[in-house]
Amino acid sequence: MKHRFPISVIEGDQQTSNDAGRIRVAGTPAIQINTGWGCHLDAHMVGHALDHLPLNQGSLLFIENVGNLICPAAVDLGESHKVVVLSVTEGEDKPLKYPDMFAEADLKLLNKIDLLPYLDFDVRTCIQFALRVNPQIQIINVSARTGKGLPAFCHWIEWRASLMRRPAHAS
Repeated sequence: MKHRFPISVIEGDQQTSNDAGRIRVAGTPAIQINTGWGCHLDAHMVGHALDHLPLNQGSLLFIENVGNLICPAAVDLGESHKVVVLSVTEGEDKPLKYPDMFAEADLKLLNKIDLLPYLDFDVRTCIQFALRVNPQIQIINVSARTGKGLPAFCHWIEWRASLMRRPAHAS
């Protein structure tokens, strides 16, 4: 997608800059924010990071708000959309255990589907649980390792970006 849109990333983790380093190696500007004991980013942290990123008209900004399913759900960072990533290794009941994150998300990525043959994980049940919490949530099954489903995720992002670019109609 970086050939269609300028992309930047704000990466939130409690410690290390490993993820931001991997993103930069892939050719995308990335800023790492370490929260220490904190379990989520806040708007103040994101605002400071934005001072160091190249954001032009039509840019996409991705924010990873620390990898957990609890704290980031209630935090507004000014994002247009929330995407929750659930790995099949975590269990299909996560939408019921951590409903706030799934209720706030526009999209659920069910990741690591390449591991399904080796796990006792019911995809249909997981989808039903997510829809019970949020009937509007969209779901894409992906494997970050094999790339399966990632074109659909990219299409989802491009579709949402195109909606943001449309001029408002005059009343």
